[in-house]
Amino acid sequence: MLQKLYIRNYVLIDKLEITFDPYLNVITGETGAGKSIILGALSLILGERADTSVLINREDKSVVEASFKTEKNIYFNSLLKREELDIEPVTIIRREISASGKSRAFVNDTPVTLTTLNELTSALVDMHRQFDNRALQENTFMYEVIDAVAENQSLLQEYKLQFSAYKQLQQQYKKLAESQSQWQKEADYKQFLFDELEQAAFKENEIEDAEIHLKQLSHAEQIKATLQLVYGSLEEGEQPLNNELKRMLQQLQTIVNVQPGTEALVQRMESALLELRDIAGELDDLQGKVDLDPEQLSFLQERIDAGYRLFKKHGVSATAELLAIYAQLSSELEAQNNSDTALKQLEEQIAQSEKELNHQAKELHNRRIKTAPEFSKKVNELLKLVGMPNAILQVEVSDSKALHEFGTDHIQFMFDANKSGKFSPVEKAASGGEMSRIMLCIKALTAKALALPTLIFDEVDSGISGEAAKQVGILLRSLSQYHQVLCITHQPQVAGKGTSHYFVYKTTGTDDKVKTNIRLLDNDERVRAIAQMIGGEKPSEAAMENAKELVG
Repeated sequence: MLQKLYIRNYVLIDKLEITFDPYLNVITGETGAGKSIILGALSLILGERADTSVLINREDKSVVEASFKTEKNIYFNSLLKREELDIEPVTIIRREISASGKSRAFVNDTPVTLTTLNELTSALVDMHRQFDNRALQENTFMYEVIDAVAENQSLLQEYKLQFSAYKQLQQQYKKLAESQSQWQKEADYKQFLFDELEQAAFKENEIEDAEIHLKQLSHAEQIKATLQLVYGSLEEGEQPLNNELKRMLQQLQTIVNVQPGTEALVQRMESALLELRDIAGELDDLQGKVDLDPEQLSFLQERIDAGYRLFKKHGVSATAELLAIYAQLSSELEAQNNSDTALKQLEEQIAQSEKELNHQAKELHNRRIKTAPEFSKKVNELLKLVGMPNAILQVEVSDSKALHEFGTDHIQFMFDANKSGKFSPVEKAASGGEMSRIMLCIKALTAKALALPTLIFDEVDSGISGEAAKQVGILLRSLSQYHQVLCITHQPQVAGKGTSHYFVYKTTGTDDKVKTNIRLLDNDERVRAIAQMIGGEKPSEAAMENAKELVG
């Protein structure tokens, strides 16, 4: 609900502030007084563009600020949350236009783009100007209207949840199918790489171990000769070192009892002899392990060469990296095999979901078909009351067979203004004034069922008078029982139905400049203003009595 509107330095408005009530707010004033200027300022709040031509004082900025009660507006607050904006019980929206032409928009003091502002305020205000009825040009509104009358909300909500899940399944299928298609382009090559690595069958650290072993085999004769030489020096030959050491140990033992200190030396020599004999034994063992097999040498060289070729192909330098690539390829190949199964499962889920959606869509279709004629009849009855006796609105509901967020139906409001028998889409066939009254009739019928924002009607009663104007006033008043309504009017029958009456007028300031002002009328002022709408500047007694009757 729009609680307050503040305007400063805008066209003919120096400064004004308007507080609105939650019901039917009527705005009157002579032609040219500035009613449309106020709507133009409000349009800035709704995200329309502006330039410096709106500034009165070019040394100051133009400011338009609106306060909306939004505590219970769940949809609007969800938009604020999505945009990461502060959620407050009262939302303040402000536009500023500087003399340089720079325009800025704020929501609760946070800057936003005009695109964001437009989307946010569409959940707060629905402005109906002549030649500006976007709702009837948006097909979703037609679904909302018919479903509200048919009481389809519960069924439609269930359908939309199912449809959302259905679309997600389709996206999953598309993504998986695209991935599989891309895989197929690389599949043969990846299979070749996998087979090549599988055939190589390298074990952990095999290439590194083979390099060490090959180096040993390449120097096997030198290694064996060296081991034999050292072993021979210790245990064989004419004077083996171990035998000589044993003889020296025996000689030293003969003086242990007569020379202090030699006992420790004997123990050390015994330890040295034992160590050298162990060394000799290990040298002998190593000799037996030295492999002189040329076939083994050739095998190791082949394995190393194969490993190096694969290192180069895959851009790696270790057996572990080759094994990791092999594992990755194995995983991808397995995933590819599994994707075929997953695609088939998704196809089955999509088919089942389509079956359920089509069943729900059929039920929605049947209820809409049943509702459409009665709804059209009621709209046409109201159109006659508001001065369109020859107008006929028809609701066409056709089954397109293609699933969308509202089922499979295509809904179109068709219009014939003069009983010509030729119907065209209402947004193309109706004039601006006709469109405004059509919207008024539709929203009056669906007011209780539809969650609508603040509704603003600009001269919805243009071109009518008498009983038709009275009926427009009655419809506006009934609509305001469920939604806040603001209405600019020239008709006393409409003005009399308002719960609050604002009067727009011009004054001339001390600087001889004309300025637009607005004030809330009390009951006596209101009666006189309506009487002037009936009988001119100096209304007669009869006009005053008529005005009292309209207000009463």
